[in-house]
Amino acid sequence: MSFPYLTLCLQFVNPKIITVDIFNKATTNLGPIGQYAKSIHGYWTFPKLEGEIGPRMKFRGKEKLVWSLNNYLGLANHPEVRQIDMEATAKYGLAYPMGARMMSGQSDYHEQLERELAAFVKKEAAYLLNFGYQGMVSIIDAMVDRHDVIVYDSESHACIVDGVRLHFGKRFVFPHNDMESLRKQLERATKLTQQTGGGILVITEGVFGMSGDLGKLDQIVALKKEFNFRLLVDDAHGIGIMGPTGAGTDEHFGVQDGVDIYFGTFAKAFSSIGGFVAATKEVIFYLAYNMRSQIFAKSLPMPLVIGALKRLELMRKHPEYREKVWTIAHALQKGFTSRGFSIGNTESPVTPVVMNGDPMEAANMAHDLRENFNIFCSVVGYPVIPKGMIIIRIIPTAMHTLEDVEYTVECFAKIKHNLDSGKYKSGQFVNIHQ
Repeated sequence: MSFPYLTLCLQFVNPKIITVDIFNKATTNLGPIGQYAKSIHGYWTFPKLEGEIGPRMKFRGKEKLVWSLNNYLGLANHPEVRQIDMEATAKYGLAYPMGARMMSGQSDYHEQLERELAAFVKKEAAYLLNFGYQGMVSIIDAMVDRHDVIVYDSESHACIVDGVRLHFGKRFVFPHNDMESLRKQLERATKLTQQTGGGILVITEGVFGMSGDLGKLDQIVALKKEFNFRLLVDDAHGIGIMGPTGAGTDEHFGVQDGVDIYFGTFAKAFSSIGGFVAATKEVIFYLAYNMRSQIFAKSLPMPLVIGALKRLELMRKHPEYREKVWTIAHALQKGFTSRGFSIGNTESPVTPVVMNGDPMEAANMAHDLRENFNIFCSVVGYPVIPKGMIIIRIIPTAMHTLEDVEYTVECFAKIKHNLDSGKYKSGQFVNIHQ
């Protein structure tokens, strides 16, 4: 005979019965990706690419053609960039300026970079962020309170999702790029804010980093004629790449005035660390005094600031770098589609090659690419994407050549043949080409 009520009371009296060591999860519940860590660590996850950053690097001692680095403009190893990075580090070290911006970490160079970034993206002012991820989380946290409503795209980057999670008020999500759903969510948000006295913040991306398609910024901005909201755009993959001058996806659509808060990172086209946010002078001043991730963090080191100034200068002076990226991207995407591959709805250099298969097939195929064709690229499968789907994401750069494109497309045609014929279904990888 059981006594559930008595058991519950005993647990309440003696909490040790139900208290567990929080470290238990480190061995029993590693998470959706970590559960595979023992079999993938060091190869699929945390791989070590060695040598000069570029289209060819070494992986496990062998040279590979690399398509997985966000070095879009090839600035990582540009001689002028390397020189200025070295000079700035020699002059200032990595400690200067010492302290948070608000306390003791301000400098003329920080302010100069902010002015030049604001001018580049055609905003009144900008503010530097130590890291793009934490910066985006903190922007969202600072801009909304419990009376406000957030409306965001379902495929938003994790930094946006984490920022939204901090929000104490309501948040509504709309299916990716579904403008009719966005309209309905704006209607809901409008009714709610009329009761709470709050406002509405819409969040989306310029270029979606996994699929390569663009946020429908022109259509979202057009909705401002019907609804009262502010628009925050994460353009991590768009800054330096999209638009006539590389100023971003909002420039591409011709709606820079309609984007209220523009976010860019230094981790992609700038080939560095950090980021920035740009908006009106009032909003930037407000964020400088309210973004917790910046108020309570050390200032961006001087070499990174001076290095970013040089990278921005090269972006403006050399449009041919951006043109080269697009030349490679267009050739790559045309090559894939001509061979019958699906590349989704990409409208950017990000090129997802979409195929069908289970996780074992994805692993075997990617292993074949790396070991037998010497191509290193990122492979995405379940649980990141739905079961039965495999995405190999290709990131073209200005450092790649058309010969690289031709070789890669030919190799992909061969692995697709192997996939379709079932050669990757083996429970253990078979070295097909040796």
